[in-house]
Amino acid sequence: MGTQRRAALLHPRNRHQGRYDFAALIAVEPRLQAFLIRNPYGKHSIDFANPTAVRVFNAALLRQLYGIKHWQIPEGYLCPPVPGRADYIHSLADLIAQDAGGKLPRGAGFTMHDVGTGANCIYPLLGHHDYGWRFIASDIDSQALACATQTLKSNALEDVIELRLQQDKTAYFKGVLHPGERLLGTLCNPPFHASAMEARSGSARKWRNLGKQAPERKLPELNFGGKSNELWCKGGELTFVRNMIKESKGYAQQVLWFTSLVSKSAHIHLLQRTLQQVGAVEIQVVKMAQGQKQSRFLAWTFHTPEQRKRWLIQEAANK
Repeated sequence: MGTQRRAALLHPRNRHQGRYDFAALIAVEPRLQAFLIRNPYGKHSIDFANPTAVRVFNAALLRQLYGIKHWQIPEGYLCPPVPGRADYIHSLADLIAQDAGGKLPRGAGFTMHDVGTGANCIYPLLGHHDYGWRFIASDIDSQALACATQTLKSNALEDVIELRLQQDKTAYFKGVLHPGERLLGTLCNPPFHASAMEARSGSARKWRNLGKQAPERKLPELNFGGKSNELWCKGGELTFVRNMIKESKGYAQQVLWFTSLVSKSAHIHLLQRTLQQVGAVEIQVVKMAQGQKQSRFLAWTFHTPEQRKRWLIQEAANK
């Protein structure tokens, strides 16, 4: 059984290098066999236009490369592309390491906050496996957290990943972070779109390539799924991240680095302006690339370089 080359230019520490070994993936997740197809180049692939195939493929990747034996999400919830999510984790580790002479932050002495973890809980799973970080993972959707709870219980991860329900749908950190908690950083995959129509339009663009694999098939609206709160919100990502920035000021002394993915490069300078208004000490735009796809996350801190160095030394000593 053949392999398939995956996107180039992944982070050097990303486990998803080279080609997908479908024989190995099927060995750990036999359900994947049913979704195996030949792409236009005659190579083995899976039907990425099929949401069920994508979910099973993710389960196989997580089991083969991260030892996650049980992972599943309900139909309709966002099923993230794992290689790209891993790049965010590794690039964030590099950002933090800049203040520690290049030494990567590893171990349970460091805690991260995943804002909007979803049913997939992907950032905590990857971040804990590769760096040993503890996580607070919050979401406004109780059903999503119930699913994530099952994943954590099935893999004995409840002690290192804590799920918290955000009861205020307009808040990010309020009501979730407890007084006195110190976090190495925050991550967020914001709802990129401003409406359901915009989300469908964005998905339609993907079908220009995916549809070529099986042009006769009726394609779903969203191959990676996603509930409304996962994909769109009033004002889209610009409003979402801007409001997060404003709220982050009140948690400046509890968090070393705040970060969020930003899908549209045109939004960066507008968000940087907001960050300047709230008094961010340092702002970084970290670029990532997965093949032809370009992505980025915005990072900001209210701490000087010297303060950040002292923070890391103190947290490392608490491990």
